Amino acid sequence: MNQEERMLKGLPYKITEDGLPEKHLAVLQKIYDYNLCRPDETEKMDRLIRSILGKTGKQVHVEPPFRCDYGFNIEVGENFYSNYNLTILDVGKVIIGDHTMFAPNVSIYTAGHPIHPESRNSGYEYGISVTIGNNVWLGGNVVVVPGVHIGNDVVIGAGSVVTKDIPDRVLDAGNPCRVIREITEEDRKYYYRDREFDVDDY
Repeated sequence: MNQEERMLKGLPYKITEDGLPEKHLAVLQKIYDYNLCRPDETEKMDRLIRSILGKTGKQVHVEPPFRCDYGFNIEVGENFYSNYNLTILDVGKVIIGDHTMFAPNVSIYTAGHPIHPESRNSGYEYGISVTIGNNVWLGGNVVVVPGVHIGNDVVIGAGSVVTKDIPDRVLDAGNPCRVIREITEEDRKYYYRDREFDVDDY
C-alpha cells in the first residue's frame, strides 16, 4: 500500500512520498489561476473550480480566494455556495450535500497530527473524512475538525468550532460547538431573529 492509499484509508501516511507532492503542486497551480480570475471571468472560474473539485452539482460557486490540499477529495452537491476564504484540508474525503452554503472564512480540516511530540516528529500525519449534509449553513469563521459528521438542515453559528457530530435540524454554536435548540416550523416566518418576512414568496 503506497502513501496515497494509506492517506485515503485514514491511516498514518507521509505527505512527502509516492507522488503526493506532485499532486499537491498541480492543484496549487489551478488554485492560483482560480484566485486570480477577474470578476467577469465567470466561465473560466466555473471551468477551473470543476477541474479542482472531485465532484460538483450543476450549480457551484466558490468566491475566491479558495484553498485546498488536493481537490479530488472534495465532493459538493447541487447549489453549493461558499463566500470568501474557504479553506479545506482534504487529505481525507470531504462530502458536502445539496443546498449548502458557507459564510466567509470557513475552514474544514480532515488533516491532523499525532499528539505525542516524538510521534508527530516522525513525519506521519492522518486524514479523517468530514461529511456535511443537505441544507446546511455554516456561519463566518466556523472550523470543522477531522471526523465530524454534520446532519441535514443544520445552522452553525459564526465562530463555532465543531468537534463532535451534529444531528439533523438543529441550531448550534460555540467553542466547542453545541446544540442550542431544534429548528422548528415556527422559524419559517422569520428572516432574522424576531424579524418576520414581509413578503409571501420565500
